Amino acid sequence: MQRMNINWEIKNTTDFEPALKRFRRYLEGQGMREATVTGYLGNVGRYLKFAKSDRPSNQDLESFRDNLAERKVSRATKNQYNYSIRAYHAMLGEKIEVKRLEPNNQIPHYFDKDDVIKIFSVIQNLKHIAMLQTIFYACLRASELCNIDVPDIDLKSLTIRINNGKRGKDRIALINNECAATLRRYLEVKPSFFLEDREPLFFTEYGKRWQRTEVHRLFTRYKTKAGIEKAGGVHVFARHTTATMMIVAGCDISIVKEILGHNDIRTTLRYSHISDQTKRLKYEQFLRL
Repeated sequence: MQRMNINWEIKNTTDFEPALKRFRRYLEGQGMREATVTGYLGNVGRYLKFAKSDRPSNQDLESFRDNLAERKVSRATKNQYNYSIRAYHAMLGEKIEVKRLEPNNQIPHYFDKDDVIKIFSVIQNLKHIAMLQTIFYACLRASELCNIDVPDIDLKSLTIRINNGKRGKDRIALINNECAATLRRYLEVKPSFFLEDREPLFFTEYGKRWQRTEVHRLFTRYKTKAGIEKAGGVHVFARHTTATMMIVAGCDISIVKEILGHNDIRTTLRYSHISDQTKRLKYEQFLRL
């Protein structure tokens, strides 16, 4: 009789789902937004997987931080991991010290006008062009786009009400006539659809709200199709690019701050860089004998 080769070894695996579910409930109990909850869960999931435990020790934490340093992740990414891990240990009744790292003073990536036109020109799907025009012209975060309901848009006043944006802040976003015209065409063919007594403006073919990661993938697909090789995803497209374009065109920085919904003008000042071509033009115009 032939011998059966069966591996009976007990694998050392840890199921982190119960811990992450408990962490989700904890974060929701703290009143955190869904986008923040999702980010924290992802960060802590990677942390627990690295530590191979749902009760990481101080040594595990230091090793994880060393790993982040070795991978040369940005200071902003390190901050996000630190905030997420601090919240997880707080849930466990443990206090850990977190020192906020000042972000590197780097000029953010952005697309120019021609890039944006190319991206819009390759989109043949009405829902997709409506989504990407809305996120661009309203200068939205991906999570804000996903959260818009039909009653939030006012095509007469060319505004969109953004509910529970970053840090739970509500604001009124602006759109232009081109975006409004696209949204009218979209609404004419959009079927009536409700989720939990709300009518989402955009929903997937599976009857769910779009997730910000899905919006990112959608944008990346059309960026590639347009032949754009510059770095940057949908956040760069809808936030960095729009801010840069407005500032280069002469828009006051305080107005850009309000349009983007920033709490602190120092955040907006990150986008006050201008292209070399614009600098040369202003230099020649103003530095003359």
